[in-house]
Amino acid sequence: MDYGKVETGYFQKRLNRFSAIVTIQGEDTLCHVKNTGRLGELLREGAEVYLRYSDDPARKTHWDLISVRSGGQIVNIDSQAPNRVFGEFVAKGGFRDDLCEIRPEFSYGDSRFDFRLTCARTVQLVEVKGVTLLRDGCAWFPDAPTLRGVKHLHGLMRAVEEGYEAAAVFVIAMKGARALRPNDETQPAFGQALREAARAGVRLCAWDCRVTEHTLDMDMPVPVEL
Repeated sequence: MDYGKVETGYFQKRLNRFSAIVTIQGEDTLCHVKNTGRLGELLREGAEVYLRYSDDPARKTHWDLISVRSGGQIVNIDSQAPNRVFGEFVAKGGFRDDLCEIRPEFSYGDSRFDFRLTCARTVQLVEVKGVTLLRDGCAWFPDAPTLRGVKHLHGLMRAVEEGYEAAAVFVIAMKGARALRPNDETQPAFGQALREAARAGVRLCAWDCRVTEHTLDMDMPVPVEL
């Protein structure tokens, strides 16, 4: 996945979930933050960040904050990127080697899952989650409570009961994680649902990513520890 041309800036402060002030070419500029998570470990004053420009006249801000340099590496924080990069990964045969058709945004019951994969002998529903929190060598999800995430896990469990295959895929938008773990401290209900999903037959898997200023690519599988 390639963003094309990006601009380097320096983070100043977050105004709310959706916007921040970033210094770009010496000028403090209002930017759109493409992630509603807390990101407290990443978006620190003075942090080097990377942004993409939009010339859409209907927009209130013309800059999207897509990634940040932290701990000697770049971390992608674009909440739309995990779906895009996973879709590319699936299309190249990285997730399954018996793939016949990819259908994004598939409604099932009271949920909408990120992908419906038609394979040689089965149909698999997939929900993708982006991970940006790295602590003590492990990636943790979520970094903020997500009722929608819990709902998706229960939906995947129902799908398995009704004969589908199902998977929850965690895209860790950085390197350096030795494992992916549920963040029970932030949301015990998600961790409980994730463990229930594993027992119910939902496939749980995670990959880390190679990240540069303007690219994001899924790289190596990472164990999921419950």
